[in-house]
Amino acid sequence: MQDSIFTKIIKGEIPSHKVYEDEKTLAFLSIYPSVIGHTLVIPKIQVETLWDLPSEDYLAVMRTAQKVALRLKEVLGVERVGEKVIGLDVPHAHVHLVPFTAPEEYYAKETTDEPDYAALAALSERLKF
Repeated sequence: MQDSIFTKIIKGEIPSHKVYEDEKTLAFLSIYPSVIGHTLVIPKIQVETLWDLPSEDYLAVMRTAQKVALRLKEVLGVERVGEKVIGLDVPHAHVHLVPFTAPEEYYAKETTDEPDYAALAALSERLKF
């Protein structure tokens, strides 16, 4: 299997704006966010969908998603953090965490604008554990 873009991020071949990392998972800011703080949580093993993960890795992803969601709420001051499992754009299991207060924020489309790397770097510093 060819390395996904997420595997390349894990290996350090592609830069990312990390928020959290442990031995089984990595969380980083989306470069095409739907809202400020839109974060991706991925397992460090490459499988196509969450349902393909061994139970231990699936649980690790969910634990990380919970930790990061609570951190997003705290730092960004939002009422909620939604979780989306879409699985169409990258063939590597991942969870989208979407901080929001109003429903239209949760349902907002991801931007296609050029990423604001300076803003992403500053936000990742605020969110890091």
